[in-house]
Amino acid sequence: MIEYIKGELTDLTPALATVEAAGVGYGLNISLNTFSAIQGKKEVRLYVYEAIREDAYVLYGFVNKKEREMFLLLITVNGVGANTARMMLSGMSVAELCNAISTGNAKLIQSIKGVGKMTAQRIIVDLRDKIVTLGIADEIPAGGSVQAPVNNAVRDEAVSALTMLGFAPAPSQKVVVQILQEQPALPVEQVVKLALKQIK
Repeated sequence: MIEYIKGELTDLTPALATVEAAGVGYGLNISLNTFSAIQGKKEVRLYVYEAIREDAYVLYGFVNKKEREMFLLLITVNGVGANTARMMLSGMSVAELCNAISTGNAKLIQSIKGVGKMTAQRIIVDLRDKIVTLGIADEIPAGGSVQAPVNNAVRDEAVSALTMLGFAPAPSQKVVVQILQEQPALPVEQVVKLALKQIK
């Protein structure tokens, strides 16, 4: 079992980080929260979850243990797979998600693509006590601030991230362009967060 990978961050997109450790480049699926926290860094340590299936061996990387614990809890809920859990952690921070679960805010959880009413209610019922027991509900420090690149770069990176998350490029681009027209200074992870709530 891999606990974490520490090494040089050789490539980074809002959905994937490549970390080189001991001459091996590990591709780790990441959330927007992790992307925001490690952007601009040369050396990183990402906590790992290994998804081993018959047809694939996929690594997920997390900036801290609390994000990984939240992810592991989410995938225990019936109807929530690894990609949905990652999308939830891209749409909300761990603190925001814990707050939504502890207050029973199903509508906020439903605002994330791929999470229906029944699933949102199951998440609240199944995890409300667990997040307190494991201490995940404690406030966690926010990641470092991120500087916005030029608009075209933001647009391209946001569309790329949405495509990697499973959305079609054309509607993704339409939503991203609309967001950037209204708020041109937004960094890429904020654009993707808003887009996740608008693409249905």
